[in-house]
Amino acid sequence: MAALRICTPSGPPEPRRHSLAANPALLGLDFVGFGSLLLPIGAGYVVDRRHTGRAAVTCHGFFLDNGRWKGHLRASLKNGVVCSLEDNDVVESTLCVSVPSETVVLDKVALGRNVAQGVADTPRSIAGRKKGGKQWRRLQGGKKFVRHRALKHGAGKGRQCRKTVVNDDDIKAILSGVSQESSIEECNSVLIRLEKHSDKKALNFFDWMKANGKLKGNADAYHLALQAIAWKEDWKMAEQLLDEMVVDSDCTWDARAFNGLIYVCAKRRLDDWGTKWFRMMLEREVKPNVSTFGMLMGLYQKTGNLSEAEFAFAKMRSFKTKCVNAYSAMITLYTRMGFYTKSEDVIDLMKRDGVAPNMENWLVRLNAYSQNGKMEEAESVLQSMVDEGITLNTVAYNTLITGYGKVSDMKKAKKVFDSLESVGLAPDETTYRSMVEGFGRADKYKEAIWYYRKLKISGFQPNASNFYTMMNLLARHDDSEGAIEILEDMRQAGCQCSSIVTVLVRAYGAVGRMHKVLPLVQACFYHKILLDATSCSILVTAFVQNSLLEEALCVMCDKKWEDSEFEENLYHILICSCKEACSYDDAVRIYNQMPKSETPNLRISCSMIDIFSTLERFADAETLYLELKASSCLLDMIAYSVIVRMYIKAGRPEDACSVLEEMEKQKEIVPDKYLFLDMLRTYQKCGLIEKLADTYYWILKSQIEFDEAMYNCIINCCGRAIPIDELSRIFDEMIQQGHMANTVTLNVLLDIYGKAGLFNRAEKVFLMARKQGLADIISYNTIIAAYAQSGDFRSMTYFVQRMQDAGFPVSLEAYNCMLDAYGKAGQLEEFTAVLQKMKRAKCSFDHYTYNIMINIYGRRGWIEDVANVLTELKNRGVEPDLYSYNTLIKAYGIAGMPEDAVKLIQEMRIRGISPDRVTYTNLIAALQRNENFLEAVKWSLWMKQTGVVGCGNRA
Repeated sequence: MAALRICTPSGPPEPRRHSLAANPALLGLDFVGFGSLLLPIGAGYVVDRRHTGRAAVTCHGFFLDNGRWKGHLRASLKNGVVCSLEDNDVVESTLCVSVPSETVVLDKVALGRNVAQGVADTPRSIAGRKKGGKQWRRLQGGKKFVRHRALKHGAGKGRQCRKTVVNDDDIKAILSGVSQESSIEECNSVLIRLEKHSDKKALNFFDWMKANGKLKGNADAYHLALQAIAWKEDWKMAEQLLDEMVVDSDCTWDARAFNGLIYVCAKRRLDDWGTKWFRMMLEREVKPNVSTFGMLMGLYQKTGNLSEAEFAFAKMRSFKTKCVNAYSAMITLYTRMGFYTKSEDVIDLMKRDGVAPNMENWLVRLNAYSQNGKMEEAESVLQSMVDEGITLNTVAYNTLITGYGKVSDMKKAKKVFDSLESVGLAPDETTYRSMVEGFGRADKYKEAIWYYRKLKISGFQPNASNFYTMMNLLARHDDSEGAIEILEDMRQAGCQCSSIVTVLVRAYGAVGRMHKVLPLVQACFYHKILLDATSCSILVTAFVQNSLLEEALCVMCDKKWEDSEFEENLYHILICSCKEACSYDDAVRIYNQMPKSETPNLRISCSMIDIFSTLERFADAETLYLELKASSCLLDMIAYSVIVRMYIKAGRPEDACSVLEEMEKQKEIVPDKYLFLDMLRTYQKCGLIEKLADTYYWILKSQIEFDEAMYNCIINCCGRAIPIDELSRIFDEMIQQGHMANTVTLNVLLDIYGKAGLFNRAEKVFLMARKQGLADIISYNTIIAAYAQSGDFRSMTYFVQRMQDAGFPVSLEAYNCMLDAYGKAGQLEEFTAVLQKMKRAKCSFDHYTYNIMINIYGRRGWIEDVANVLTELKNRGVEPDLYSYNTLIKAYGIAGMPEDAVKLIQEMRIRGISPDRVTYTNLIAALQRNENFLEAVKWSLWMKQTGVVGCGNRA
């Protein structure tokens, strides 16, 4: 890529490309001056740094570096040649040539003033930027803006330095003077010239040098080759070349060897590789220099890699290297991420380390304090800049204005704005934008409008932040005309329709004025919204979320775009929005308006089934399910979950089981945690013990992560379906995982362990329930019943007493357990004592109490006592139930009254109580006990003919 050049009287110099691995003959030259990423220019002298031991140095020329604030181009002067350091476009640079070998004494303040004066008196250059385009350039201290057209890209975008185009004959001419007898210096000179033209040719020549022994101790050749390889991003070869440099060529590593690699990484924002080369430097004990840290910190600032930036910054300070750009990058990173205290810490470190700030660093400090709202410190920085003799530019004033805007001190911001003219500066677009943002943040409606319009009158373009601020401000102040103006400006600025709608609905939604949005868009660009599916979806979704259903339906009716799939997804979003807001009737209205298709949408149908279930419109929900079932839609796990839950809510667990059977036929469906929970509860309600066990082992096989709800549900539902040892394992695992068992879970465990006779486990569970405060009256009833059934009257009595000590009255269930236990054990005194306690406690008897009494009296043949119980039962308005009749039939048989037993069967039929298997078994036994064998056979045949099984029910 061709370098820019200005010919000197001695003739046209050889064009050269900027390279970190420079020619040794040029190492004496360096730049003295300043260059900033924040300033539009950089300036300085080209001096001979070989005279560093003296205060005076030899000046070889004066250069100006024209660049843009962001992505700016740079050019440098060497021996009268202005060389481009960018690979983008051909650019021109302003040059002030001093007399050769002029000796000057460097004075920072005087130099800055001379440079500033030189800029003011020099015509501007033509500058370019990436991808062509237009750039703003400021003349004479920023009072006027001029637009320049930048040239388009050429070839070779990958290089940051432009190559000079040469033909093969030129290459041959360069190589013609080289032979095996040529010196290392001559070979290096040829390598430098080739590297300017072609990396490939340079690397080929480097290989020739290697083959002919020209690399022994030749570190400069390796530096050139390393940078050429870096531009190709062949990092493996670069690492091999570094090793070869030391092992084969007896060279030593220094910072220059790695800086060429890091330079390419910095230009291309390859922070991972940049970090790798830096870490390799440290591992190989190569001391980084100022350039190393400057490039690295600039790279980390661009990529926002804070952790690596902090590491590099700490290493820089440990080496006592003073790189002002590294401090600036660290301050900028912390400020950008909101770590303002750390930004100030870096400023303090810079002072302690004795590092003098440059223009960029002053501006970075100013920005750090302004962003943090510490305006007194920001003003102090500004005063320090003046004291140092620095001519303040518009950037400094803009930063101060932004800071005042952040703290809503617009009085001082306006004062700074008004002072621009007095110092010979004119407000630029950033100035106006900052004023708009500041007044908008301070809710100064009229002032924000004034500066916004002044921004446009001055020929500048509002940015996205200005549009957003103004729209929010106008929404708060209910200025529809102003809002229409902003919307038109956004359209003219090229904002996408969807972005405009987003800004509008956010602004008006935040202040509760969404009802104003539809008239606004109808006055501006409603037709564009109707043609754009994305904009339309944003608008109608916002309307639905703000309960403006009529507006949403209006837009959906007016839309002009056609995309059935997108439209179905949009309707689904609207329905789900209504569902989340519990606006179920609105969801039904939206569903009824949407166009119907031959094949129902699975997602929409599932959402509506769930909504109809919530509204208890189970018939409508089932209709949708049957439509899905009849269509070609293949139901998935979510669909089955919704349908199963619909039937559970409707109180139809049998239908839910049928749906689950259909789901199990699709082997590819694996239920999630929530569907598994519904399956367990459904099978429990239906009493399907085998299904419960199968589902439990399916859950284990699916490796679903168990949470507290899953553990509790498994124990509650599957406790009686799985082995006790497995149940105990699950419970122990639950406790070890730190999950809490609820009261129902503990009561189920008490019941299972009690009925299995595992009283040690039962008491441990009961003790846990008491310690956690989860033991309720059911817990006491359960453990009392367990000991009563086992005949352990001492433990039964103990827990009755503990029940009373816990503040619970002895329940009817506990009394019934004691009655039944004492009666079956033949301890009639205790039985009678319990009855007396019940009567003294005015405990109302239930069917179970009377049935126990009938059973105990009947077993002993005490028919009169049985009759008294029946009389008492009827006097209380309670009729005998199936269990009562079964007990009476058994009692009449024991008492030798089979005819009365048969009459009870007739009475049961009259009362509409269907006899069950126990009824007939007791009757046959009563007849046989009283030697009525023929009658017993008749009833036995009758029972078989009627197929009586299980328990009877009321007719």
